[in-house]
Amino acid sequence: MPEPAEKLIKILREARTIAIVGLSTDKTKDSFRAAEYLKSKGYRVFGVSPNPKLRSVWPDSYASLRDIPEPVDIADLFLRPEAVESAVDDAIAKRAKIVWMQLGIRHDAAKAEKAGLIVVMDTCIMASHKFLMRESV
Repeated sequence: MPEPAEKLIKILREARTIAIVGLSTDKTKDSFRAAEYLKSKGYRVFGVSPNPKLRSVWPDSYASLRDIPEPVDIADLFLRPEAVESAVDDAIAKRAKIVWMQLGIRHDAAKAEKAGLIVVMDTCIMASHKFLMRESV
């Protein structure tokens, strides 16, 4: 079931910082395109990947969500299903406000919600922003 539009609009309006967890060094990949788009819309965007080459294409990048030296509003997950549990733990430890899982990513939300995080699953943040903020896709 899709997330309610009102919930997503509120998140997108109130958030200022977004960590793209699983940001690719490949500029043609969805994660990189989403990061560039969100940055162009005024968000502070951090890249998160253990790949040391990421820093050469995205200077504001870190090996782990926990390493980001600033608060994070949204932890946007571009990960394989088996990596989601660990990323949710990192988002909780980081005290992120929202865990946003990209298209095709679903996970039991109970742990994150119990920790006070808002959970969005199986939803593209870039497409949601374009549609809900009244921009053409």
